[in-house]
Amino acid sequence: MKCFFHKSILLLCLMLTGNYIAWCRQEKPRFHVIAFYTGKNDQAHISFVYEANKWFPAMAAKYHFTYDTTSNWANLNSSFLSKYQVVLFLDTRPDDPAQRAAFQQYMEHGGAWIGFHFSAFALTPSAFPQNWDWYHNTFLGAGSYVSNTWPPTSAVVRVENRQHPATRNLPDTFSTAPNEWYRWSNDLRQNPDISILLSIDPVSFPLGTGPKAHEIWHNGYYPVVWSNKRYRMLYINMGHNDIDYEHHSHRELSSTFANETQNKLILNALQWLGTGSNIP
Repeated sequence: MKCFFHKSILLLCLMLTGNYIAWCRQEKPRFHVIAFYTGKNDQAHISFVYEANKWFPAMAAKYHFTYDTTSNWANLNSSFLSKYQVVLFLDTRPDDPAQRAAFQQYMEHGGAWIGFHFSAFALTPSAFPQNWDWYHNTFLGAGSYVSNTWPPTSAVVRVENRQHPATRNLPDTFSTAPNEWYRWSNDLRQNPDISILLSIDPVSFPLGTGPKAHEIWHNGYYPVVWSNKRYRMLYINMGHNDIDYEHHSHRELSSTFANETQNKLILNALQWLGTGSNIP
């Protein structure tokens, strides 16, 4: 009886130890993500931010990272950023010189970043002029915004670089969630620091229906996801949901995160930037 009792206690201890180890492995975050956003003005961008701030926490719980958000761009300072391995810009970019300097320092010292859609926008004159050369020309490489397709629509995109961790296990081509697609002043193919990961596949043309002629793309080369090899970063042109513009109801007609292949790209990128490794 005593022997049975001791064996039972030993078995219970082993079970509790195993459960504790499993709990520790499960609960310990692998990396920490902070998302900056503004969430004002354009309803499509507000819709994307709202959706992102629901999707990323769900993914954080599933893949064991933390996800925090802030609309206070004053938090873009060295002390605050030191807590995080990955920074996201969900819609806009910082305008304050001190915030810009802190972000550049963060990136130049090994920080990681993913920017979506409007975070790369720059047009002079506009409320978001091209007045930050390091960010738009050196870091992103895109320069200024030139034009876009309209209305938001799905496109077929082609994987240009299959060796990059973000494109691991993606199909050669796939259809995206509806989006407003941007054209840039700089030809990213001519920049040796830029690795283009996805571009618009020609089968997508004509892309957009207008009504303005320049809102319909009939040909050309359009990168939509790329990385700068000098930094740990990824820019993703997706991030503009389709909205009921015609009837002015502000009703959401699409969801960026409803596309599983596109989601895989984002999760691959987070894994790569957050841990420095590929998704198994």
